[in-house]
Amino acid sequence: MKRTVLRSTVLRSTALRTTTAALAIVLAAAGCSDKATGGSAGTGSDGVKLGPGVTADKIKVGIVSDLTGVYAPLGKSLTQSQQLYFEELNAAGGICGRKVEVVVRDHGYDVQRAMAAYSELQPDVAGIPQFIGSPMVTALKGRINSDKMFVIPMAWSTTLLGTESIQVSGTTYDIDMINALDFLTKEKGVKKGDKVGHVYFEGDYGESALHGAKYAAGKLGLTLVEQKIKATDNDMSAQVAALKSAGVTAILMSAGPKQSASLAGVARAKGIMVPIVSSNSGFSPQLLQTPAAPALLKDFYMASAGAPIGAELPALKKLADTYGKKYPGQPRDNAVVNGYTSALFFADALKKACAAKDLSRAGIIKAHRSGGIHDDGFGTPMDFSKFDQPGTRKTYILRTDAKALGGLVIQRQATESDMAKSYEVPAGS
Repeated sequence: MKRTVLRSTVLRSTALRTTTAALAIVLAAAGCSDKATGGSAGTGSDGVKLGPGVTADKIKVGIVSDLTGVYAPLGKSLTQSQQLYFEELNAAGGICGRKVEVVVRDHGYDVQRAMAAYSELQPDVAGIPQFIGSPMVTALKGRINSDKMFVIPMAWSTTLLGTESIQVSGTTYDIDMINALDFLTKEKGVKKGDKVGHVYFEGDYGESALHGAKYAAGKLGLTLVEQKIKATDNDMSAQVAALKSAGVTAILMSAGPKQSASLAGVARAKGIMVPIVSSNSGFSPQLLQTPAAPALLKDFYMASAGAPIGAELPALKKLADTYGKKYPGQPRDNAVVNGYTSALFFADALKKACAAKDLSRAGIIKAHRSGGIHDDGFGTPMDFSKFDQPGTRKTYILRTDAKALGGLVIQRQATESDMAKSYEVPAGS
């Protein structure tokens, strides 16, 4: 398992944790636990209540990413952008007089490995600003809740809503599909009575997207032609054949970049020139350097809560420039924006918790949920006060463009359709 840190980090052994915990009890009674316990209890000399991962000079956070599995390109961009953010934060003085230390674990998009990584990090971190995968976070939801671990999943399934400790950033997959169908009917000629295909991963991700698609299709008088696939299915020939036979006028795609590339390539080769709209995990700019590029540049779109990295926003331009200098030659994609902004609002929670003199896990979550609209200038204002609702219901429709930084440009600005506004999100399911 790959281990990456901003500073050299060695996790304590079980025996050392046990010894340290015992020592913490003694020192906490003496009022000096922040100096010797790893921040597991007590109050610091600055009057700040401590928690796991917090000491007199450090706040340790964890990243549980996919660096070797199906979402490895996404995971790399997310992780590097978060490392960049915390490096900048530390250079500016850190938080509450403490530097943030990041520990990275790779689960390779495997639920069991993700659970093991969480178990390893759990005693020693204040929170987790990146955790890739709906199946992984869903499997751990009960433990995350009981641990009061502030977690930001890089996943947007509705199963992740309804837990105070878990913050789903942006929209959820179902909201994006609702807004995508609104776009297809208003701007791409899809009309009542038409058939629309939906290719989707089995499991939380695909089922969440499908729920929204079904809702919108019912409202719009469309027939949804469903094609369920596995994460290991990379050839979409059978699915394209079924969609062609059904006579679909558009296709929704809620899977990974490889599946999107295959779908577009096979569909265009078969003469199916209908618009394709993917969920936000269904495209990677690296695909535009492959033989699939011509197909992906023909009426292919992505539904996302976030503006693309090449958008004309000062904050995005600065991020693109800084990231490019820090990681020359690395793709500057939407995951860079997502990772950086997630680290930013995670840090905002830490700052609020510091101001409240409470860096315990419960204190961090309370600070994060304290209300107000979070607007960091990156194009997506979000409300984090309600944990049974997504942060926003506005979706950008992005179009592929080989000349654009990150391979995407804005086709339709962030929009909350009337259907999305009235839709009841099935939090927790």
